[in-house]
This record gives sequence, structure tokens and C-alpha cells, in this order.
Amino acid sequence: MSAPAEVVAALPQYEIGAAIGQGGMGVVFAGVHRSLRRDVAIKQLPWDVLNHAVSSELFDREARVLASLDHPHIVPVYDYVRTGREHLLVMERLDGGTVHSRFQSGGVGPEQACAIGLAMLAGLHAAHEAGVLHLDVKPKNLLLSTQGVMKVADFGIAKVISEGATLVTHGGEVLGTPAYIAPEQALGNALSPAADVYSAGTVLYELLSGKLPFDNTRGAISMMRQHMFTDPRPIDGVPAPIAGVVMRSVARELDSRYRDAETFAADLASAATAVYGQGWLERSRVPVRHLTPRVISALSTPVAAPAPVGDGPTRPVRRPTPDPTLSATRATLEPESRADGRPGAALWFRLVAALAAVALVVLVLLTPERLSHEATALKIDGADASSATVDLSKTFAVTGPGTPGDLTLELSAAGIPLGSASAVPKPDGDGFRADLRFPGLTRWIVGGAVTATVTTDGVPQSFTVVTRQHPLASALGAGSLILALFALAYLESGLRTLRNGHRWRGALVGGPVLGLLFGATVWLCVSALRVHEPAVAFGVGCAIAGAVATGFVVAAARVRCTR
Repeated sequence: MSAPAEVVAALPQYEIGAAIGQGGMGVVFAGVHRSLRRDVAIKQLPWDVLNHAVSSELFDREARVLASLDHPHIVPVYDYVRTGREHLLVMERLDGGTVHSRFQSGGVGPEQACAIGLAMLAGLHAAHEAGVLHLDVKPKNLLLSTQGVMKVADFGIAKVISEGATLVTHGGEVLGTPAYIAPEQALGNALSPAADVYSAGTVLYELLSGKLPFDNTRGAISMMRQHMFTDPRPIDGVPAPIAGVVMRSVARELDSRYRDAETFAADLASAATAVYGQGWLERSRVPVRHLTPRVISALSTPVAAPAPVGDGPTRPVRRPTPDPTLSATRATLEPESRADGRPGAALWFRLVAALAAVALVVLVLLTPERLSHEATALKIDGADASSATVDLSKTFAVTGPGTPGDLTLELSAAGIPLGSASAVPKPDGDGFRADLRFPGLTRWIVGGAVTATVTTDGVPQSFTVVTRQHPLASALGAGSLILALFALAYLESGLRTLRNGHRWRGALVGGPVLGLLFGATVWLCVSALRVHEPAVAFGVGCAIAGAVATGFVVAAARVRCTR
């Protein structure tokens, strides 16, 4: 496959050859700089990824960040050209194959796997320090030079870290490779360097054991679901010190996983030295360069086991001095400042939240079946009004003593108007008869037991009415259930953001407001389903209990995730 004319025209300083690779993030062509005679790889990014002005401008900023990455284990970007529809990255060309091809040919032993892991983590750490996530770490994106130097390639889908950034999708598909994708990445949650740590740990797991942490025989969707909801199977045939490090790197929960690549690399270096002895890295014959002092020190400090899983987040990634041209797309990687420094604060917050949740349940269940109303002589379709069942889709008769001039019947729940109907009464024996029919919409609004108020000549009489249709066929039942589920889902989304180490803006206000909505709607839904007439006092109590419960749940999450 030869390069399109648009690509040739956009890069006149290069001789462009045939395609040497193709994937979901573009086509790669071989090239040679005409003056420098330097071999390059030219990536043509697909237009459907950058199909509007916002995406194009964002990638322009990202390309400048990628070009600034200077590390021996990152494929350097020499040039970036945008012309019309074309977005072209010019990179170093590596002709030594990939870690995937070497692994498939059996050329990766245990020491070589650990050395490749250190080189991979060194490159990722440098990128994270510059504010860039890779988001598609896999053996095919680990390229080798002819001298055997491993370099991380294809930062083409990396997104400059931003506050609360989530995984980018295009065409309805998740970017990333299902076999190596981090749980939070598959879920579309906020991302951090820990996502790349997970992918790198999966690569190392495969290099050391010869298989993936999950069953990969049932398709991409199944693989992603396993990453999201299942813990990886223990690694077999690997010495315990190294196995412990690898399993911590692929922990599903962020609290149990390495938060940064440097800490992962330091523990890996120390564990490998404990297993293979001093000088193992040199014996592996895999060139590894520019290790941080912390990792170099770990190479000479063998440790029998890694730090215990779940010991809390590791050292946060430092944010480099910001570049004004890139500040819009960079993110602060330091965690949110701690909400409360007391060790037992989270426990007390959870206890208060639990008590409030219990109070909510008790108030919902204790809601009285009927409110107190004065006795009335009115009848509906011949039955006492206080025990009547009304089909709101049909006309019904209200009868009573006297000869009123007009009659209005209003339905309400906890003081909220739900519908009304009026009629001019007609004489009926010693009293009157009024035939009423509600608008068609009313039957879809009202469900369960509600308060009916009949007003005759300005004098109101209240009683309880039960509607004939099922509560879930009404807005009072189904609508309140939907609102309760919405509040719960939105709250869970916010708590997941906190658990992933990111800020939930307005959490201390948003949490209680969602709890207020949840408490009130749960009370209303349960009242409708139990055919209990809604009582305002119990509704207010449930709303307050819901607000208190969620408020303290959010506070506990902030304490736990930011200390």
C-alpha cells in the first residue's frame, strides 16, 4: 500500500515509502528525511477520530506535548503536520520488531521480561511526569531497535491529563485494547497513571506466565467485563516476590494497586534482585537506561516480598512546570487535600451515615396508611367517599346532602396538586349528584392512595381516595422510582470518582442534595406501592435522613481517598 497523494504533498521533505503497519489509530508509512537521510515512521491518523474542530485543536495541543517527551524508552516524535484533513506524526523508525513478536518466538525469558518491564515503566513514568497518559499499553506497542532497546510507542491515543478526564471514545467504541484495559478505563471513569500501571502489569503478567490474567477466548466484551467486575486469577509459575508485585499492579481496586509507574518499577527491581541475584539486569542483555535514583537503589536492595496490598496510595506523580500553551490540557495529579486529619473520621462518618439510612428505612415503613380526615357524608358511585376506589379513566358520580351551586374535586399527595375536575350538581332526591370526569392525563399521574378534597360553595371536605390503576402505571409510582434510581446512580458515579482519586466538584453540596431527592422519592414510591396516603411529615423526615446519610457517605469517601 503506497502513501496517498495528500500525505506525500503534506511532507515534501520526506521520501515516503510503503505502509509498514496499520491499526485502529492509523496507518504507518516508512519514510526517509531527504536531507538528513534519517529513517522515520509516518503515522497518518484516521479522520474519523479527529472529525471536528474541537478534536483537531485538542490533538494539536497533544502533539506538542508528545513531541516534548525525551526519554530513551519512548519513541520520539520528530514532527507533526496538520494540513486540511490530514494529521501526520513523524516518529523514529524502529526495525527490531515488537515485544509481542519476540515473545511469540520464545525470545523472552524471566529476567528479560523483568528488564522489559523496567524499561516500559521508565518510559511511562517519564510520560506521566510530563502530564501524558498512554491508555493503550500492550506488547505490540513496545517496539525494539536493532540494538535491542525497547521503546514505548503509539501515544497517538494518549490524552493530556485533565481534571476529571475520562476515556475518549469514537464511533461508540472504547479506545484501548480489551485484553490490557484498566477497569476504570473500561467503565469510562476518570483516569490517572494507575490506568497505565494496570496495563503495564498485565503485559508483565503475560511475559512472565505466558498467559493473560483473564480468559481471552470469549470475545472483547466478555474480556472487558472481566476487567471491570472480576479479580485477576493468581499468576502461576512465577517466584513469590515477583508474583506479589505483578498481582498488586493488576489489582482491580485503585486502593490496592500501584498509583504510579516509579513505585511499581522500584518494587519490581527489588523483587527481581531477590530472586535472580545481583547483576541480573546486566545478565538479561536488555538495555535499560535512565532509571530514577529510587529504582537504581532498589536494584541493589533485594526484598523478599512487596509492600502489602491495600496499604494506601503511593507517592503521587509530580506535576511539571506548566507550559502556558498547554495549560488547558494538563492536569494536577496531586490528590485532593485531606478533608479531615483524624484517623477515625471516616469510621464515624460511616456510622452516622448508617444510622441515618436506618432512620430512612424506619420512616418509610412507618408511614401511616391513612391521614386523619373529618367524617364526610359524601359518596362516590354509591360507596362512602372515605373508602371509595375510583377509576380515573371513567366518569364517576359524587353524591351528598344539600343543593350546592357548584362542586370541584381536587386530588393531591402531600399537598402537591395532581389534578382537578368540576361539575354543576343536579338535584337527586334529598341531595345532589355531580358527574365528574378527570382529564385523560390524570390517570397517568395519580396512583395509589391520595387525598381528595371536594369543595361545594367554598366549603372543603377532605377524604382518602384509592385509584383503581396500578401505582407503577402512574407518575406517582414509576416517576418517583425513576427519580430515586437516578439520584442513586448519580451518587454512585460521584463516589466512584472520589474512589478513583479525583475531585468530585461540589461533592459536599451535591451529595446531600442527591440524598434529599433519594429519600423523598423512595418514601413517595413506597407509599404509592403500599397504597398509603402520603404524609408530609414522614416525607420531610425521609428527605432529611437521605440527605444526612449521603452527606456523611461522601465525607467518608473524601477522607478515605485523600489521606
